[in-house]
Amino acid sequence: QLQLVESGGSLVEPGGSLRLSCTAAGPPFTLESYSIGWFRQAPGKEREGVSCFSSTHSIFYRDPVAGRVTISRDNARNTVYLQMNNLKPEDTAVYFCAADTAPMYATNWFRSENFRSWGPGTQVTVSS
Repeated sequence: QLQLVESGGSLVEPGGSLRLSCTAAGPPFTLESYSIGWFRQAPGKEREGVSCFSSTHSIFYRDPVAGRVTISRDNARNTVYLQMNNLKPEDTAVYFCAADTAPMYATNWFRSENFRSWGPGTQVTVSS
């Protein structure tokens, strides 16, 4: 039920950085009441979780991106960011943000079916 839109995706060379944004809108709400997840899907691949900022205030990262990715929130702007550094060609994918009122935990944040609201995605291409 929450409307989400991503921005910030572009073509970047390996080793470069990008900051993706996810801005939420909809009925009266406070962003801190929602868990926000970042997912990505490459051609021919299944959607996979990248990071999550849970409404419990816990933060989760997929192991392969840990140390290169940082998720943060600006609740006043209803925006969640995904800072990505040292990008690699295998990071190429459409990146989606997702939201749900349910708290997310280490055992379930990476399951896309747990999120009811999704943005349309933004393309990240890492190539020389």
